[in-house]
Amino acid sequence: MPRYKRLVDNIFPEDPEDGLVKANMEKLTFYALSAPEKLDRIGAYLSERLSRDVARHRYGYVCIAMEALDQLLMACHCQSINLFVESFLKMVRKLLESDKPNLQILGTNSFVKFANIEEDTASYHRSYDFFVSRFSEMCHSSYEDPDIRTKIRMAGIKGLQGVVRKTVNDELQANIWDPQHMDKIVPSLLFNLQSGERTESRSPSPLQASEKEKESPMELTERCFRELLGRAAYGNIKNAVTPVLMHLDNHSLWEGKSFAVRCFKIIMYSIQSQHSHLVIQQLLGHLDANSKNSATVRAGIVEVLLEAAAIAASGSVGPTVLEVFNTLLRQLRLSVDYELTGTYDGNTNIGTKIIKAHEERQLQEAVIRTIGSFANTLPTYQRSEVMLFIMGKIPVPGVHPALTSTGSGPEGTRMIQIMLLKSLVQVTAGFQTTNMLTALPSSFLEPLLSFSLTEDPEVRLLVLQILLSLIDRHDNRPKFANISISDISMLKLKVDKCSRQDNLFMKKHGQQLYRHIYLGCKEQSSGRQHYESLFALLGLLSVELANEEVVVDLIRLALALQDLALSTDEGLPVYTRCAVHALAAAYLNLICQLTTVPAFCQHIHEVIEVRQKNTPYLLPEDVFVDNPKLASSLEKVEGDVLFLQSKITEVLGGSGYNTERLATPYVPQYTDEDRLSKRKSIGETISLQVEVESRNSPEKEERTPAEEITFETLKNAIVDSVGMEEQERERRRQVVEKFQKAPFEEIAAHCGARASMLQSKLNQIFEITIRPPPSPSGTISSGYGQSQSRSVPIYEMKFPDLCVY
Repeated sequence: MPRYKRLVDNIFPEDPEDGLVKANMEKLTFYALSAPEKLDRIGAYLSERLSRDVARHRYGYVCIAMEALDQLLMACHCQSINLFVESFLKMVRKLLESDKPNLQILGTNSFVKFANIEEDTASYHRSYDFFVSRFSEMCHSSYEDPDIRTKIRMAGIKGLQGVVRKTVNDELQANIWDPQHMDKIVPSLLFNLQSGERTESRSPSPLQASEKEKESPMELTERCFRELLGRAAYGNIKNAVTPVLMHLDNHSLWEGKSFAVRCFKIIMYSIQSQHSHLVIQQLLGHLDANSKNSATVRAGIVEVLLEAAAIAASGSVGPTVLEVFNTLLRQLRLSVDYELTGTYDGNTNIGTKIIKAHEERQLQEAVIRTIGSFANTLPTYQRSEVMLFIMGKIPVPGVHPALTSTGSGPEGTRMIQIMLLKSLVQVTAGFQTTNMLTALPSSFLEPLLSFSLTEDPEVRLLVLQILLSLIDRHDNRPKFANISISDISMLKLKVDKCSRQDNLFMKKHGQQLYRHIYLGCKEQSSGRQHYESLFALLGLLSVELANEEVVVDLIRLALALQDLALSTDEGLPVYTRCAVHALAAAYLNLICQLTTVPAFCQHIHEVIEVRQKNTPYLLPEDVFVDNPKLASSLEKVEGDVLFLQSKITEVLGGSGYNTERLATPYVPQYTDEDRLSKRKSIGETISLQVEVESRNSPEKEERTPAEEITFETLKNAIVDSVGMEEQERERRRQVVEKFQKAPFEEIAAHCGARASMLQSKLNQIFEITIRPPPSPSGTISSGYGQSQSRSVPIYEMKFPDLCVY
């Protein structure tokens, strides 16, 4: 018998209970190290003995053989270990195929020890397919005894961890990231992660679980899952995440939300941060793929996206920023359509699922929350882009018909408007920027302000909330939440010096803002919340963006609101008139304290005191309450209960304010911007070309005779500039109307007349310029008595000095 066989035989005692004969094991190890070429024969012989013992159920000797194999593996790190490993893996496989739990666990433990050995040379021919399948099967063990079941499952998890460790860094191995392997490994881990969640309340802390025995399958699984994801390179992320999505689909785990969220939190925190956007993209794609699934499933995916996007944003989100918002807005639109049409495919088939409106509403809220949460993690410049992006998606009837909802009609359009504005409320919450001009371009502000002119009170309220978020940069907004006549020192306002950019912003957009506040007060459908928001907007403009000129304009605006409430022409209801009076009083009380001009404050307080005694229904404390106390009529609102423009102009003029501007009553500029309530089609937009043509048209010249200039006309030109503006607007309106309503022949004739006039002018100019130069030799008379220019050669012509170079 060869020496190596004798040495192998000697390590086995007569009684397996005695265990491995250590002295003889040392001799065998020394022999194997001295003659490494014999290592593969030692392995083959040990393997042969072990197979025989397994067949004869001599499990004591099986354990001793595995222990010997383990020790030889640990000791012999040489180039010839490859062939020995084949024998070793053959034996592990034999044990794993056994139906005895103890042998399975023994085989797994040996495999894990082997997996932790770093081999010097790569193996070309080794296959781990069997081990992936067998360990995955052990992870799903349903053994009757719960303790043994837990041990088998833990062995399976450790085995999978070993396979991953062994193969992930070895380029010559079968690729563990292939879907055929991932589709077994990932669901096995998720199964244990989930079953652990069901059976145990919460795992003990790492300090308590210092011993391996105390570690639960769930903790071990989580560690293994994190390790697997942490090793995933850029190209492997998709293969690792796809089985997770499939598992959550197959076992209806989106609805519960908590497990799906937990899975993706593990994924997002375990992968390398620069790969985060790949996971987000997969989730977005999965959301689109499930767009006809039930609302609870979609809401679950959106909830997961919310958590994942928040984590990803701290790393690299890459090109997916607008993609996230695009997908979410598309889901919002689909949800609105589903809710209103009641089907997923627009036609009612017998097989269509019943759509529950309240579930769709929950989904819509989840989408809006996700949009806000994701936007809050973005830097200011990206948030501005997102705001513009969402604004571009809001359907405007008659202007962006392509953006209107497909199957749900006007109600769908209105709902989408509200949903997208709610999304903007979320995106703009906490938005802070030093330069308002760049962060809020006209392309965003103008459409936003035009929405404040719609008849829908909910839309107007949302627009006001967005404006408040954008203007409030020092958290002053909560201090203006209630309209009251209060002492400003109690509010503890944070007032910063107005920057140059702020001044430019107000120069550009101030008039628009004043106009929208004025028109918002005038709306009869405005309620208490609207007036509270308008008061907050006035307050924030005063503390955030006000220079001296803006303060003057705001005071004029407040006085114009008082005039609006007094006017009977508008036919405003009593509540609206009282509310506007109260709003103007509360605001003048605020602004007079901000300007700190004692005489101004005195006048305002005197009026407020008279109101408190005689007309409390003109003050906020009686109007902006649950049961407002209103007057039966407002015919006798006059005298001491009114704020006087002349008085305010006088007292502020003494403190250096612009008296001329203060004395001019504020009149809102009516522009073409109110397209939502007035405009019917995009054709009504005034084109510059029409405007220019109207200015130069011959009809215009004939229509307006030369005006005689007198002292009276000069006076009117100075004082009545408003009337001139009215006339100019009326003239523009007539031109637009003419080009819209006149028959084609008339417009063509008009253009033809202008063309012939232009041609005659050109002929005159050409005649002047092309006429031959005067001849130095004079003119010669033709036979018909006409003078005829005689052509003179150029070289004979006398040019003035200045014409010669």
